[in-house]
Amino acid sequence: FVTETERSTTISNDGVKIQTPEHVLAACAGLKIDNILIEINAEELPILDGSSIEFIKCLKKAMPHKQNALRKYFVIKEEINFEDPETGVRIQALPSEEFNVIVHIDYESKVLGNQTAELRNIDLFETEFANARTFCFLHELELLSNNGLIKGGDLNNAIVYVEREVDEDELRRLAKLFNKKSIKISKDGYLNNLNLNYTNEAARHKLLDVIGDLMLIGM
Repeated sequence: FVTETERSTTISNDGVKIQTPEHVLAACAGLKIDNILIEINAEELPILDGSSIEFIKCLKKAMPHKQNALRKYFVIKEEINFEDPETGVRIQALPSEEFNVIVHIDYESKVLGNQTAELRNIDLFETEFANARTFCFLHELELLSNNGLIKGGDLNNAIVYVEREVDEDELRRLAKLFNKKSIKISKDGYLNNLNLNYTNEAARHKLLDVIGDLMLIGM
């Protein structure tokens, strides 16, 4: 049911559209929950802090129940490759006796750099990946703002990387846009709205997205 993958995943069926399900689905995968009913009252899942950790906390409070049923597994029996020359995205799935997901990102950004993240055991998702937050670049924020989007924008749920010189006037304008008293750029090149949880948090979040999107296989 995947119909769009621009900036996030969108699934559609019979006139109903749901946006950004990957974070809550990643939380389900991390807790090994594969039978769940999620009811929502809007097209888009809440972004919360931009990661999966709040969904994890909520699901654990609900006390997942072990059912008397066999799990269905998707087994990779041969090499699967996908490549999009336009975006440079490449996905490869290989047969393996053990679970292992590796994500490498390269946005040709001096600030972000090349990052790699690896998850060898789904049991480590909650402690090492669930709190990795989404990210974007300052120029993307500006584009969204100029198009009348992100009106409810909040800098508490995204890491914003800055790839160019920004003067004080622009920082004041951004602070006003996001209802902040002031905004600065950290020495590592991102807005000081928050502190990084990991040096490779961007790659860890992309791995989180992969885990969530793989849940759409349905097993």
